[in-house]
Amino acid sequence: MYKVLIVEDDPMVAMINEQYIEKNELFRVVNKVNNGEEAISYLKEISVDLIIMDVYMPRLSGIETLREIRRLDINTPVIMVTAANDGKTFEEAMTLGAIDYLVKPFAYERFNMALLRFKEKDSVIHEGKALNQNNIDKLLGASESHTGHESPKGIQDRTKDTILSCLAGVEGFLTGDEISKRTGLSSVTVRRYMNHLIEEGDVTGIMNYETGGRPSMEYKIRK
Repeated sequence: MYKVLIVEDDPMVAMINEQYIEKNELFRVVNKVNNGEEAISYLKEISVDLIIMDVYMPRLSGIETLREIRRLDINTPVIMVTAANDGKTFEEAMTLGAIDYLVKPFAYERFNMALLRFKEKDSVIHEGKALNQNNIDKLLGASESHTGHESPKGIQDRTKDTILSCLAGVEGFLTGDEISKRTGLSSVTVRRYMNHLIEEGDVTGIMNYETGGRPSMEYKIRK
């Protein structure tokens, strides 16, 4: 089981990240800290397999924290989870060895994809065999790239158009369940397509924390 440290100053976001992580039985959250200094102190004493870290935090930013733990020769893989969507922050995170970069808000499917990518790379590196080109391509992500505007496997233009037409017909945001009811698509299909449409920049998503129950994602077409 992979041990995970969450570094996040927003308690609600930290809770959601923990729920997402522990949906996958291969991962377990061993601690949550709300600033970079606490993260560094913890990592000096206890090793973990993966760090989920925000960028905007008090005392030390996520980038400053990542820079310091690398200076201490702590090479634990890090997934950045942040509202920072500028190129400079992304480039700094990648230069310091972040293995993935999730911009809030994001769907569970994208978060879980980051965990699975980490697991795949960790398995390839530690399986004790000589690397072949196929394994190297997996480590570099080359096998996941797409050229031009080709949609990923399983994503159909007709279904995308159905969802986009649904969103274009309303002024505000719709939940995944509302989209499902309006289009006749299953909720699983809607979640998968919304994740893709957000990554493509066609749709904006926000996390609604004021539902009175579990927070839910809401979507609006980007105009």
